[in-house]
Amino acid sequence: MRSKVVVGLIVALVAVGLVAGFAMAQAKSGAKLLCVSKTTLKGEETVASCLAKGERFAIVDQFGLVRILSPEEIELTKAFNPKAFETRAFGMKYQKLAPVIQPMPVSPEVLD
Repeated sequence: MRSKVVVGLIVALVAVGLVAGFAMAQAKSGAKLLCVSKTTLKGEETVASCLAKGERFAIVDQFGLVRILSPEEIELTKAFNPKAFETRAFGMKYQKLAPVIQPMPVSPEVLD
């Protein structure tokens, strides 16, 4: 009886470890917001200040798929996740230095 409990605890710990590892890997391999019109940006400005100057941005995911953001998409993204535009701006040339887009905060209404 006692050995079954120990085996159950070990299996549960391994499962929690695998789920945590998978979640960490997903967080590290998220999408990045990169400047398309000024490819040599290296974090000198924020994304918001570049957008104010008329620069164009794209979202590049972990698979290398690119989606260029329209003005409407930028405004909607600002409404849902304003922190995404407070990060430093990087161009396509320095994509490896660019931070991953922070996920939008979960509102308490979603949890209910």
